[in-house]
Amino acid sequence: MKRLGAAFYSSPAQYLLAVVYLLATGYYTYSSPRSLIGFLCFLGSLLVIRSTRIHPWAKVMLGAVAVVVIMPLIGTVNRYYLDVATQVGIYVALALGLNVVVGFAGLLDLGYVAFYATGAYIYAVFASTQANNFIPNSIAHFPLSGMWFWPLLLLAVALAAVTGILLGLPVLRLRGDYLAIVTLGFGEIIRILLNNLDKPINFTNGPNGITPIQPPAFFSHPLNKPVDFYYIVLGIILIVIVVARRLENSRIGRAWAAIREDEIAAQATGISLVRAKLMAFAIGASFAGAMGVIFAAKQTFVDPSSFSFMESIGVLAMVILGGMGSIPGAIIGATAVVVLQLQLLKGLSDYLMQLRTSGILRLPSQLEPAKYERFVFGIILIVMMIFRSEGIFPARRPEIKLDDDAVVPAGKTSAADPTQGLPS
Repeated sequence: MKRLGAAFYSSPAQYLLAVVYLLATGYYTYSSPRSLIGFLCFLGSLLVIRSTRIHPWAKVMLGAVAVVVIMPLIGTVNRYYLDVATQVGIYVALALGLNVVVGFAGLLDLGYVAFYATGAYIYAVFASTQANNFIPNSIAHFPLSGMWFWPLLLLAVALAAVTGILLGLPVLRLRGDYLAIVTLGFGEIIRILLNNLDKPINFTNGPNGITPIQPPAFFSHPLNKPVDFYYIVLGIILIVIVVARRLENSRIGRAWAAIREDEIAAQATGISLVRAKLMAFAIGASFAGAMGVIFAAKQTFVDPSSFSFMESIGVLAMVILGGMGSIPGAIIGATAVVVLQLQLLKGLSDYLMQLRTSGILRLPSQLEPAKYERFVFGIILIVMMIFRSEGIFPARRPEIKLDDDAVVPAGKTSAADPTQGLPS
C-alpha cells in the first residue's frame, strides 16, 4: 500500500500533464467548434486522466470539470456536440445496466431493448394526449405537466424492474444459447405488442408512434434545452455508476461472479440462483427503464422502430468492446461505439461523398460510402475481438496470495507449490 500511495503522489508532472491536456483540448474544441479532431481529442482527455498516475480524487475532480463545465461550454458554440454527448450518456447508462446482467452475472440477454421501450412508452403515453384514448377525461386530463416527469421516472424504473423479473422467472433454468434465444424472443414480443396495441383499444398508437410528448419541468420551469437533458442524463449516470460499483463489491456482486464462473459450484456453496438471477434482471432492467423515459422526453416522439433487435445488439457490442464485467469498460465501450457511428463513420462517408461529387473520386452508386458504415463498423469489431478479446478495459479478477513470493489468480496454482489444490 505504501508503494501504491507513493506512485500516486510521486510525480507532479502527471498532474500537470492531465490538467494541460484537458484545458488545451477543451479550449481548442471551443474555439474550433466544427473540428472533429478537436472533439475526439477532448473526449480522449478522459482516457488521459484515467491513465495518469494521480490520486483517484484528483481524477474525479478533473473528470467532473470536463463533463460538468467544459462540455456544456462547447455545446454553446456547437449544439451538435452536446447532442452527441447526451446520446453517449444514454447509451453509457444502458451499457452499465446490461453489464450487470451480462458482465456481472454472466446471463446473455438479447432482449434488453424491451426494458428501454417499457420506460419510453410509460412516459410517452401519459405525457401526451395518447392516454385520453383509454382513460376517461373525467379521471385525469392528459397530457400531464412536465412536473410529472420525476414520478413517472420512478414509476418506469419500478415497472421495468418488474418486467425484468417477469422475464427472469421462466428462464431461470436456461443458460447460454438457450437463454439468448428466449430473451431475443421476449424483446421481439414487446416490439410487436407496441406495434399492434392500437386496436381494439388504442394504447400505443401502433406504428404511427406517439407525439408530441411534454418535456420535463422543475418547479414549473420547463427543461427543454439540450443542456437541460445533458445534465439530467449526467445525474442519472452518476447514480447508476454508484449503484453498479456498490453492487460489484457487495455480497450479491460476489454471488453474481460465482454464478458467472460456474453455476453448479455456486449453488453448491449455498448461493440462491433464483434470487441472484432475478436481482440481476431487475436491476439491469431498471437502468434501461430510466433511460427510456429520458429518450422519450428528449425526442418528443417514440415509435416501435426505435426499439428493434439491433438496438440490443448495439448495446451488447458496447459491453463486449469495453470489457464484460468492467464498469470503466462499459463507459468507454459505449462512448467508442456511439462516437464511431455518429462521428467517425458519418464524417468519413461525408468526406468520400464530397470527393465523389467534386469528381476527384469516381465511385459507382453501388459503392456509396453511406451504405457501408455498418460493414466498416463490423470489421472494426472483428479486428478488436481478434487482438483484444477481453475488451478495452477488462474486468479485474480477484487474486489470492499463496506465499510471500507468489500472487496468482484465483483458481490457479503457484509454481512454488505445484501440489496446491490437489486432494490429499
